[in-house]
Amino acid sequence: MFNKNIKLVIAGLILATAVWQFTENNIGNGIFLILIAALVVVTYFRNEVIIMAFFKLRKQDLDGADKILDKIKDPHGALVRKQEGYYNYLKGIITSQTNLNTAEKYLRKAIELGLNMDQDLAMAKLQLAGISFTKNKKIEAEKLLADAKKLDKQGMLKDQIAMMKANMKKAPAQQMRRY
Repeated sequence: MFNKNIKLVIAGLILATAVWQFTENNIGNGIFLILIAALVVVTYFRNEVIIMAFFKLRKQDLDGADKILDKIKDPHGALVRKQEGYYNYLKGIITSQTNLNTAEKYLRKAIELGLNMDQDLAMAKLQLAGISFTKNKKIEAEKLLADAKKLDKQGMLKDQIAMMKANMKKAPAQQMRRY
């Protein structure tokens, strides 16, 4: 895994080599090198490590996904803004199983950095609503739940949102902190 700036330098060098191959009348080599440069540019926008972590998470292998994400030593330097958002999103989902405070930090950072898909943003807000509710921050949880419902345009999280609302209604009326 290379730094995001190194990837651009590598793509530029490959592209320069492709132009040189065209000037030497090696058209096939030039076309092949342009395809390789395009592949390097694609990895600039779609990080391969995050994609592998998504596949592990899809198979419910949280430890494997965490190990893959740990390969990214400096998320701020190695990833573009949206990729860093997805890095924090995945870390938040993984750590929500063990440590709610750390998961909350990761999920808030993911929402701040932004996610490409509304569905992912809705899921992050739903997770945060659950964490806020367990910390007795009912007002914040209701606000996050309403945001998640607005973002869930396809209705994929409808059942989870309804279940969370039902749990919030069942909760004893206790003093809730306002944040």
